Amino acid sequence: MTTPVYAIGDIHGQLGMLEDALERIERDGGPDAKIVFLGDLVDRGPDSAGVIDLLQKGVASGRNWTVLRGNHDRMYSYFLEDLPRPDPQILLGYDWFNERIGGKSTLASYGIEIPENARYFQIHPIAQQVIPQAHQDFMANLPAFVQHDDLLFVHAGIRPNVPLDQQSEDDLCWIRHDFLNFSDPHPWLVVHGHTPQESPVHMGNRVNLDSGAGYGRPITAAVFEGRKCWVLEGTERIALLP
Repeated sequence: MTTPVYAIGDIHGQLGMLEDALERIERDGGPDAKIVFLGDLVDRGPDSAGVIDLLQKGVASGRNWTVLRGNHDRMYSYFLEDLPRPDPQILLGYDWFNERIGGKSTLASYGIEIPENARYFQIHPIAQQVIPQAHQDFMANLPAFVQHDDLLFVHAGIRPNVPLDQQSEDDLCWIRHDFLNFSDPHPWLVVHGHTPQESPVHMGNRVNLDSGAGYGRPITAAVFEGRKCWVLEGTERIALLP
Protein backbone atom coordinates (compact mmCIF):
# COMPACT_ATOMS: atom_id res chain seq x y z
CA MET A 1 0.00 0.00 0.00
CA THR A 2 1.31 3.46 -0.95
CA THR A 3 1.86 5.77 2.00
CA PRO A 4 -0.09 9.00 1.49
CA VAL A 5 1.90 12.22 1.25
CA TYR A 6 0.07 15.45 2.01
CA ALA A 7 1.00 18.87 0.65
CA ILE A 8 0.00 22.41 1.55
CA GLY A 9 0.33 25.24 -0.96
CA ASP A 10 1.61 28.77 -0.42
CA ILE A 11 0.65 30.16 3.02
CA HIS A 12 1.69 33.84 2.96
CA GLY A 13 1.15 34.63 6.62
CA GLN A 14 -2.37 33.20 6.80
CA LEU A 15 -2.14 31.40 10.14
CA GLY A 16 -5.87 30.72 10.50
CA MET A 17 -6.04 29.20 7.02
CA LEU A 18 -2.97 27.09 7.77
CA GLU A 19 -4.54 25.74 10.96
CA ASP A 20 -7.68 24.87 9.00
CA ALA A 21 -5.62 23.05 6.35
CA LEU A 22 -3.81 21.08 9.06
CA GLU A 23 -7.15 20.09 10.59
CA ARG A 24 -8.35 18.80 7.22
CA ILE A 25 -5.19 16.73 6.86
CA GLU A 26 -5.44 15.32 10.37
CA ARG A 27 -9.05 14.25 9.75
CA ASP A 28 -7.92 12.41 6.62
CA GLY A 29 -4.55 11.03 7.65
CA GLY A 30 -4.26 11.27 11.43
CA PRO A 31 -1.76 13.18 13.59
CA ASP A 32 1.29 11.46 12.10
CA ALA A 33 0.54 12.34 8.47
CA LYS A 34 3.55 13.07 6.27
CA ILE A 35 3.17 16.69 5.13
CA VAL A 36 5.19 18.80 2.71
CA PHE A 37 4.76 22.58 2.88
CA LEU A 38 5.55 24.13 -0.50
CA GLY A 39 7.07 27.37 0.76
CA ASP A 40 6.17 31.05 0.81
CA LEU A 41 5.35 30.95 4.50
CA VAL A 42 5.59 34.72 4.81
CA ASP A 43 4.55 38.12 3.40
CA ARG A 44 1.23 39.77 2.53
CA GLY A 45 -0.93 38.01 5.13
CA PRO A 46 -1.39 39.16 8.73
CA ASP A 47 0.60 36.63 10.79
CA SER A 48 3.82 35.45 9.18
CA ALA A 49 5.43 35.25 12.63
CA GLY A 50 2.69 32.89 13.81
CA VAL A 51 3.06 30.70 10.72
CA ILE A 52 6.82 30.36 11.21
CA ASP A 53 6.36 29.67 14.92
CA LEU A 54 3.84 26.88 14.30
CA LEU A 55 5.96 25.19 11.65
CA GLN A 56 9.30 25.63 13.42
CA LYS A 57 7.94 24.17 16.64
CA GLY A 58 6.20 21.35 14.79
CA VAL A 59 9.41 20.30 13.03
CA ALA A 60 11.40 20.65 16.27
CA SER A 61 8.92 18.40 18.08
CA GLY A 62 9.41 15.62 15.53
CA ARG A 63 6.30 16.02 13.37
CA ASN A 64 6.59 14.28 10.01
CA TRP A 65 6.80 17.62 8.23
CA THR A 66 9.08 18.96 5.51
CA VAL A 67 8.98 22.71 5.00
CA LEU A 68 10.39 23.97 1.70
CA ARG A 69 11.90 27.32 0.87
CA GLY A 70 9.97 29.72 -1.35
CA ASN A 71 11.17 32.93 -2.92
CA HIS A 72 9.47 35.03 -0.21
CA ASP A 73 11.15 32.93 2.48
CA ARG A 74 14.51 33.52 0.79
CA MET A 75 13.94 37.28 0.76
CA TYR A 76 13.12 37.13 4.48
CA SER A 77 16.40 35.34 5.22
CA TYR A 78 18.47 37.54 2.93
CA PHE A 79 17.21 40.64 4.74
CA LEU A 80 18.15 39.20 8.14
CA GLU A 81 21.75 38.42 7.22
CA ASP A 82 24.40 40.59 8.86
CA LEU A 83 24.59 42.57 5.64
CA PRO A 84 21.09 42.54 4.13
CA ARG A 85 21.01 41.78 0.41
CA PRO A 86 18.33 41.83 -2.27
CA ASP A 87 17.35 38.61 -3.97
CA PRO A 88 19.06 38.68 -7.39
CA GLN A 89 15.91 37.29 -9.03
CA ILE A 90 13.67 40.18 -7.97
CA LEU A 91 12.62 42.80 -10.52
CA LEU A 92 14.80 45.89 -10.78
CA GLY A 93 13.38 48.67 -8.65
CA TYR A 94 11.73 46.24 -6.22
CA ASP A 95 12.84 45.00 -2.83
CA TRP A 96 11.32 42.99 0.03
CA PHE A 97 9.48 46.08 1.26
CA ASN A 98 7.65 46.77 -1.99
CA GLU A 99 3.88 46.62 -1.46
CA ARG A 100 3.59 43.86 -4.06
CA ILE A 101 6.09 41.71 -2.13
CA GLY A 102 4.82 42.13 1.43
CA GLY A 103 7.85 42.29 3.71
CA LYS A 104 6.34 45.14 5.70
CA SER A 105 3.44 42.87 6.70
CA THR A 106 5.89 40.22 7.85
CA LEU A 107 7.79 42.64 10.09
CA ALA A 108 4.50 44.05 11.40
CA SER A 109 3.58 40.53 12.56
CA TYR A 110 6.58 40.76 14.91
CA GLY A 111 5.45 44.19 16.12
CA ILE A 112 8.00 46.05 13.98
CA GLU A 113 6.46 49.13 12.42
CA ILE A 114 8.27 50.90 9.59
CA PRO A 115 7.86 54.68 9.64
CA GLU A 116 7.72 56.67 6.43
CA ASN A 117 11.15 57.43 5.00
CA ALA A 118 12.82 54.74 7.16
CA ARG A 119 16.16 53.40 5.96
CA TYR A 120 17.64 49.92 6.02
CA PHE A 121 20.24 50.79 8.67
CA GLN A 122 17.42 51.79 11.02
CA ILE A 123 15.12 48.77 10.54
CA HIS A 124 17.62 45.97 10.00
CA PRO A 125 19.14 45.87 13.53
CA ILE A 126 15.67 46.08 15.09
CA ALA A 127 14.51 43.10 13.03
CA GLN A 128 17.59 41.07 13.91
CA GLN A 129 16.99 41.74 17.60
CA VAL A 130 13.21 41.28 17.72
CA ILE A 131 12.78 38.23 15.46
CA PRO A 132 13.53 35.08 17.50
CA GLN A 133 16.79 33.41 16.58
CA ALA A 134 14.89 30.12 16.27
CA HIS A 135 12.80 31.68 13.50
CA GLN A 136 15.85 33.10 11.74
CA ASP A 137 17.72 29.78 11.85
CA PHE A 138 14.68 27.78 10.73
CA MET A 139 14.05 30.00 7.71
CA ALA A 140 17.72 30.17 6.71
CA ASN A 141 18.01 26.37 6.55
CA LEU A 142 14.88 25.33 4.65
CA PRO A 143 15.52 22.87 1.78
CA ALA A 144 14.53 23.83 -1.76
CA PHE A 145 12.95 20.48 -2.70
CA VAL A 146 12.12 17.01 -1.46
CA GLN A 147 11.50 13.83 -3.46
CA HIS A 148 9.13 11.03 -2.49
CA ASP A 149 9.21 8.16 -5.00
CA ASP A 150 7.60 9.50 -8.21
CA LEU A 151 6.73 12.86 -6.64
CA LEU A 152 9.00 15.91 -6.57
CA PHE A 153 7.91 18.71 -4.25
CA VAL A 154 9.36 22.17 -4.90
CA HIS A 155 8.22 25.75 -4.48
CA ALA A 156 8.36 27.22 -7.99
CA GLY A 157 9.31 24.37 -10.32
CA ILE A 158 12.34 22.97 -12.11
CA ARG A 159 14.38 23.73 -15.18
CA PRO A 160 13.12 21.14 -17.72
CA ASN A 161 15.56 18.44 -18.81
CA VAL A 162 18.15 19.37 -16.16
CA PRO A 163 19.16 16.64 -13.65
CA LEU A 164 17.90 17.23 -10.14
CA ASP A 165 21.41 17.55 -8.68
CA GLN A 166 22.16 20.32 -11.21
CA GLN A 167 19.05 22.43 -10.58
CA SER A 168 19.78 25.92 -9.23
CA GLU A 169 18.04 27.29 -6.16
CA ASP A 170 17.19 30.37 -8.23
CA ASP A 171 15.02 28.19 -10.46
CA LEU A 172 13.62 26.05 -7.64
CA CYS A 173 12.45 29.19 -5.83
CA TRP A 174 11.61 31.51 -8.74
CA ILE A 175 11.12 29.82 -12.15
CA ARG A 176 7.90 30.40 -14.03
CA HIS A 177 7.54 30.47 -17.82
CA ASP A 178 10.12 27.88 -18.90
CA PHE A 179 8.63 25.43 -16.40
CA LEU A 180 4.96 26.32 -16.72
CA ASN A 181 5.02 26.21 -20.53
CA PHE A 182 6.74 22.80 -20.67
CA SER A 183 4.18 20.07 -21.40
CA ASP A 184 6.35 16.97 -21.83
CA PRO A 185 6.69 14.48 -18.97
CA HIS A 186 9.22 15.10 -16.21
CA PRO A 187 10.91 12.17 -14.41
CA TRP A 188 8.46 12.86 -11.55
CA LEU A 189 5.07 14.44 -11.07
CA VAL A 190 6.20 17.89 -9.91
CA VAL A 191 4.11 19.35 -7.09
CA HIS A 192 4.63 23.09 -6.73
CA GLY A 193 3.20 26.47 -5.83
CA HIS A 194 4.54 30.00 -6.53
CA THR A 195 2.20 30.92 -9.39
CA PRO A 196 -1.24 31.67 -7.92
CA GLN A 197 -4.35 30.24 -9.55
CA GLU A 198 -8.02 30.56 -8.67
CA SER A 199 -7.91 26.91 -7.59
CA PRO A 200 -5.40 24.01 -7.71
CA VAL A 201 -4.66 22.62 -11.17
CA HIS A 202 -3.27 19.33 -12.51
CA MET A 203 -1.41 19.75 -15.81
CA GLY A 204 -0.43 16.11 -16.28
CA ASN A 205 3.29 16.62 -15.64
CA ARG A 206 2.83 18.99 -12.68
CA VAL A 207 0.32 19.98 -9.99
CA ASN A 208 0.05 23.60 -8.85
CA LEU A 209 -1.30 24.00 -5.30
CA ASP A 210 -0.92 27.79 -4.99
CA SER A 211 -4.56 28.84 -4.78
CA GLY A 212 -3.84 32.46 -3.85
CA ALA A 213 -3.65 32.67 -0.06
CA GLY A 214 -1.43 35.71 -0.57
CA TYR A 215 -4.50 37.43 -1.99
CA GLY A 216 -6.98 36.14 0.60
CA ARG A 217 -8.14 32.96 -1.12
CA PRO A 218 -8.14 29.64 0.81
CA ILE A 219 -5.00 27.56 1.25
CA THR A 220 -5.06 24.25 -0.61
CA ALA A 221 -4.33 20.97 1.16
CA ALA A 222 -3.92 17.90 -1.05
CA VAL A 223 -3.08 14.24 -0.64
CA PHE A 224 -1.04 12.07 -3.03
CA GLU A 225 -1.05 8.30 -3.22
CA GLY A 226 1.51 7.54 -5.86
CA ARG A 227 0.68 9.94 -8.69
CA LYS A 228 -3.01 10.07 -7.79
CA CYS A 229 -4.08 13.35 -6.24
CA TRP A 230 -7.05 14.59 -4.25
CA VAL A 231 -7.81 18.02 -2.78
CA LEU A 232 -9.13 18.00 0.79
CA GLU A 233 -12.30 20.03 1.18
CA GLY A 234 -14.06 19.77 4.53
CA THR A 235 -14.20 16.06 5.27
CA GLU A 236 -14.04 15.00 1.61
CA ARG A 237 -11.41 14.06 -0.91
CA ILE A 238 -12.04 15.65 -4.31
CA ALA A 239 -10.09 14.04 -7.15
CA LEU A 240 -7.78 16.45 -8.96
CA LEU A 241 -7.43 15.20 -12.51
CA PRO A 242 -5.32 16.37 -15.46
